[in-house]
Amino acid sequence: MKKFIALALALTMVLAFAACAKAPAETEKTEIVMGTNAAFPPYEFVNDDGSFGGIDVEIAQAIADKLGYTLVIKDMEFDSLIAAVSGGSVDFVMAGLTVTDERKESVNFSETYAQGVQVIIVPEGSDIKSADDLDGAKIGVQTGTTGDIYCTGDFGQENVKQYRYAAEAINALLNGQVDCVVIDNEPAKNFVSTNEGLTILDTAYTEEDYAAAFAKENTALQSDFNAALAELQADGTIDEIISKYIKAE
Repeated sequence: MKKFIALALALTMVLAFAACAKAPAETEKTEIVMGTNAAFPPYEFVNDDGSFGGIDVEIAQAIADKLGYTLVIKDMEFDSLIAAVSGGSVDFVMAGLTVTDERKESVNFSETYAQGVQVIIVPEGSDIKSADDLDGAKIGVQTGTTGDIYCTGDFGQENVKQYRYAAEAINALLNGQVDCVVIDNEPAKNFVSTNEGLTILDTAYTEEDYAAAFAKENTALQSDFNAALAELQADGTIDEIISKYIKAE
């Protein structure tokens, strides 16, 4: 009887230990949430069927697949993205987001996955021929973007008009409310191709690196993301995704 009781007790302890060992797996995170502003083609946009598309979306999906996560995309205002990832409401941000010293104070960045160029859109025949002519001009930008940060710093808040969406800045330009719009080159191409009377100046305003952003304390995800990104860069997946949306000149 004593042997039976001892055996039963031992079996109970083994089962209890096994249950405890399985608990983390049962509660393991299977979703990863990406914050973005899906109004920045070709990096992120909303398809006709309501799904998300674009360079950032496809790269994020490829990384999530490699890491074994289900990707969930949360669309929000661009200028709320840094606060969202810092506060933990999203796991990372990809939104044509430029690496800047100011943003580094709030978040950590992944390795660069793409390069962008800030350009100047003007009406055809404009007196603005280069960035040297922007002093005193009324400049339209999307709130919180690199164009906003750089133009406000270079020309002062009184000369910069912020809009929630890049399309609103373009409409303001078409209506004569601003003299130019500073925005990333690829979205600029889309806007100019669909709005007659606008042109992109030949000289760039600035060049920049795009990367994903993470909360300062989330170094584990940042490291895993970088490892997956490096593999996708090495096997040509990143270049393949980008070339789908941005054709070589």
